[in-house]
Amino acid sequence: MGQINLKEIKSISYEKSEVKKGYTDKSLRVNLDSTEIMINPIQEKIKNKFIGGKGYDLWLMWNAVSGSTKWNDPENAICISSGPLGGTPGYPGGGKSIVTAISPLTGAPIDSNVGGYFGPYKKFSGFDVIQVDGKAKTDTVIFIDGIENKIKVFEAKDLPVDSYELSKALTHHFDEEKPVNVSVVTAGPGAEHTFFGCLNFSWWDAGRKMVRYKQAGRGGIGTVFADKKIKAIVARYGAISMKSNNPADFNGLKLVTKSHAKEINELDPKQNRMALVGTTHLVPIMNDHDCLPVHNFKFGSHPQSRVIGEDVFEHIFDKGFDGCWRGCAVACAHGVKDFSPFTGPYRGKKVFVDGPEYETVAGCGSNLGIFDAQTILEINFYCDAYGLDTISVGTSLGFVMECFENKLITTDHTGGMDLSFGSRFNALEIIHQMARGEGFGAIVGKGIRQMKDIFAKDFGADSAFMQDIGMESKGLEFSEYITKESLAQQGGYGLALKGPQHDEAWLIFLDMVHNFMPTFENKAEALHWFPMFRTWFGLCGLCKLPWNDIVPEDNKTTSEPAKVEKHLGWYADFFSAVTGRKSSPDDLILMSEAVYNFQRIFNLKMGYGTREHDTLPYRAVGPVTVEEYESRKDRYDGQLKEKYSLDISSMSSKEKVAALRQKREEQYELLKDAVYERRGWTRNGIPTVKTVKRLGIDFPDVLEILRKNGVQ
Repeated sequence: MGQINLKEIKSISYEKSEVKKGYTDKSLRVNLDSTEIMINPIQEKIKNKFIGGKGYDLWLMWNAVSGSTKWNDPENAICISSGPLGGTPGYPGGGKSIVTAISPLTGAPIDSNVGGYFGPYKKFSGFDVIQVDGKAKTDTVIFIDGIENKIKVFEAKDLPVDSYELSKALTHHFDEEKPVNVSVVTAGPGAEHTFFGCLNFSWWDAGRKMVRYKQAGRGGIGTVFADKKIKAIVARYGAISMKSNNPADFNGLKLVTKSHAKEINELDPKQNRMALVGTTHLVPIMNDHDCLPVHNFKFGSHPQSRVIGEDVFEHIFDKGFDGCWRGCAVACAHGVKDFSPFTGPYRGKKVFVDGPEYETVAGCGSNLGIFDAQTILEINFYCDAYGLDTISVGTSLGFVMECFENKLITTDHTGGMDLSFGSRFNALEIIHQMARGEGFGAIVGKGIRQMKDIFAKDFGADSAFMQDIGMESKGLEFSEYITKESLAQQGGYGLALKGPQHDEAWLIFLDMVHNFMPTFENKAEALHWFPMFRTWFGLCGLCKLPWNDIVPEDNKTTSEPAKVEKHLGWYADFFSAVTGRKSSPDDLILMSEAVYNFQRIFNLKMGYGTREHDTLPYRAVGPVTVEEYESRKDRYDGQLKEKYSLDISSMSSKEKVAALRQKREEQYELLKDAVYERRGWTRNGIPTVKTVKRLGIDFPDVLEILRKNGVQ
């Protein structure tokens, strides 16, 4: 490890706080301007109201930033917390962390849910949440050593550039004998040069004897990390057991853990086979239901989708245990061994690729017209190595390719590159350019919202057309689902607090595959309940997949199968057993509702958080072009005639597109009204005073922000 050159500039010893009922009740703050290290108590009232995880992150950020704080201001705080249930070995999905910051893409709080060992290691080292703010003058490494009870800050020189090599080097540097004790958070050169940089969270794969990675991808938190000149945050901790969280009811914890893990082990092989194929099982399902993004979300299926789906990756994935947390029965974090890239700095070398997940396959595959598993793997590998969010990369490149095919941009703008759909080598070249901050890739790396402005101003491109096909909302690129036929998922994307990411309200499967929400009222109610419950996983340090990707065999016979009621009971039991707060499923919703509304008001604080910001590009709602309409002509003609009672006999396809657009946009606005009312918000999308008082978040500064926005 000759490349490691760390100069210690600050070190403190601390007395580790014992974890009690899932909490240490301590936060750690590192200010990079002064290198001051602060350990602070977390008040009981904050714990009871904000629970942990994303709740703690948002509370610390709220107090760190002002309404005028920009993403690259020193006071922007990166916060990481794992929640009271995080770090429970054996419980499916029990090792998650939640990372937050003010986003370079949206200007508002962004949160990203991520696996790997860092969150639990940080907590068991004594800290429920870590806050890093300020800006370092030189490259910096922060080390939280929960074995020797020390926190150190280093100046760093001569470190490997990409995230893979850096994580591996630091893992061995900080514990050569037991690398399993180390987890590293890193970004990469792409994070430094784009607005959608991601963070890699590592864990040691004991079976393969190598460092593995999961990504906190969304919203550019890696870009904030790089801007602060943080090269890595490292946590070190030793042995962990089910007693490490010091649960209130150990026997109750053992029982619910065993029950949930046993069910997954029995049913996953019969259902989605996630332990074998991960989330790639979604590719054929989404294709069959016309929900797989193809050619910048223009179409929802493609005959070549079979070559990038689960059947292919089942044979490509390396065999072995692939859980990103200890003992997770879902074990969906698959990878490919001995992959040899054919471009870039790793050309001809053998590497291990962590992934791909469904989002990468869809976004960087079908959405770009690339139906080649090897190219998708290479894009996946380089995005991770460079610290780039594959969702924003794929969705941004899809936008670029459609602009190119419509001659809004030309080879004069792209540096001579043909960026038509399917141009796999040039897509890879753009990714390499992003990592270097060079060429046309530097423009793509700014994200779709800024590209629309640049293409219009500098290249004379049609702004209205780009607004319709640019798949971003609130500045965040869409994750990978076609929503034209799912009003529920349109609301799930458009009303999501951070922008169109499926982890807040992934309703497309429930709406289109299972038809659990047939009426308008069903959809509006779902857009209240599901975001609230999905928020709860982010409060507690859990993965959502075990909740509803693997379900009890009798689930369809229950009164509300979309909610997976048996699992709701188990999660309430899990929370009760660890924290000692006796809770029902309804209590979990109330916990989330308080944090969810607080985040909406946080958006308001930053200048967003009103109805106008809950808009969607029309492509998420319906067909933009005649070609799009005619590809599903029978469907759309039928809707105009049967659903809207229109006489279309003399209409041209262009007129049909306009008529359908009017009806669908009206529907979406009505959905907003219904959801706002259900959530206890004004027609402008702002929580009412009555709502914040009911939820106990009527802090003076919250009420002042509401007052400034006309809510009293």
